[in-house]
Amino acid sequence: MTNPEAYRVEQDSMGDRQLPDTAYYGIQTLRAIENFPISGLKPLPTYVDACVLIKKATAIANGELNCITPEISQAIVQAANEVLNGKLRDQFVVDVYQAGAGTSHHMNVNEVLANRALEILGDVKGNYKRLNPNDHVNYGQSTNDVIPTAIRIGGLLALERSLYPALSGAITALEAKAQEFQDVIRSGRTHLQDAVPVRLGDNFRAWAQILSEHLIRIETASKDLMILGLGGSAAGTGLNTHPQYRFRVAEILSDLIDQPLRPAPNLMAAMQSMAPFVNVSGSLRNLAQDCVKISHDLRLLDSGPKTGFKEIQLPPVQPGSSIMPGKYNPVMAEMTSQVCFQVMGYDTAIAFAAQAGQLELNVMMPLIAYDLIHSIEILGNTIAALAEKGIKGITANRDRCLAYAEGSLALVTALNTHIGYLNAATVAKESLETGKSLREIVLERGLMDAKTLAEVLNLEQMSQLPD
Repeated sequence: MTNPEAYRVEQDSMGDRQLPDTAYYGIQTLRAIENFPISGLKPLPTYVDACVLIKKATAIANGELNCITPEISQAIVQAANEVLNGKLRDQFVVDVYQAGAGTSHHMNVNEVLANRALEILGDVKGNYKRLNPNDHVNYGQSTNDVIPTAIRIGGLLALERSLYPALSGAITALEAKAQEFQDVIRSGRTHLQDAVPVRLGDNFRAWAQILSEHLIRIETASKDLMILGLGGSAAGTGLNTHPQYRFRVAEILSDLIDQPLRPAPNLMAAMQSMAPFVNVSGSLRNLAQDCVKISHDLRLLDSGPKTGFKEIQLPPVQPGSSIMPGKYNPVMAEMTSQVCFQVMGYDTAIAFAAQAGQLELNVMMPLIAYDLIHSIEILGNTIAALAEKGIKGITANRDRCLAYAEGSLALVTALNTHIGYLNAATVAKESLETGKSLREIVLERGLMDAKTLAEVLNLEQMSQLPD
């Protein structure tokens, strides 16, 4: 057993340092902890998973190719499996804002796996002569090809675990409400002014379609993440790698995450360009912008209850005021907008970081890794929460919707083809000034007969979408 009060001494090219023997990380991680007390933010669990999956795949491939011994390969794989199953998660400790390219986090992963693998072999942590973080866990690899690959794997994992299920669930919830509210007629509004009548169900159906189209866009963008630069080593030349390594490791990773991964046709290009991440981030920003619009629409339609639209009732999930009793706010929609603003900000940061590379390397990858994966996960969590606690429980105020629709001056639009635009405008103006209904004025002026007028001002017909 490890003595919690015991220490070990490790050495790197800069000298010796003492570490608590309870720590599975090593001397390079310790230096990073000391150098980067910046935000308190630690690597995202999904990003850790991605890095450890890469180390598992590379250990298998290098073992098969006789680049490391079967004993060492198996020990690294077992250590990786333990981490993937939830052990030693507190050992990944380097701040998000760290050394360029992600070397500090990368060595944190190498050291944790090396020290746990040593224990599996019956040895002690820190005995790197037998199993070394650089020479064995990192055989044939470099931060420069591992980290961009980890961003790809982490992005794909986050999409599958979080965003795709959330979008699918929200689309289903919106379509269910579209069906429920299909017979509810409300006044449309353009420029926040009265417009022609629409169906409340069609509003929800339009939102479902918008999210469906975003899902397709994101899935298309994510295909860029499936092309790996792993095997490029330090500069894209594949120095110190087996000729078959990059092909075999792509096959193994494909099986591990159930995605059709493949080596990039040009490893140097795959390591230098951050375009795949910018592309995915842009698709997330695009989704976020429409989610803000939808959340604002929900808030408007629920505004009131006495002095706003109040055409729908969002489910009350918590008291809305510390001073006003009985107040309930559209908190799920409010939260959605805030998260979407954050995603848009992350997209801007990713764009700046992506263009900041020089020659063979982009050193801003730690920022891209955190912002991209975090964007996917918080957006997925937000959409799932909005669907569950915001959309599914919505009810329609049918009487209020109908009253607004029947009282809208925009109904006069349907008269254009019968009495002409100018006559219709005159009727609308008189209605607004006198309070008389459109029907009364049209009949008083003899512009249409009662039967035709009733047919033209049929709200059911006016709000029907074309096939």
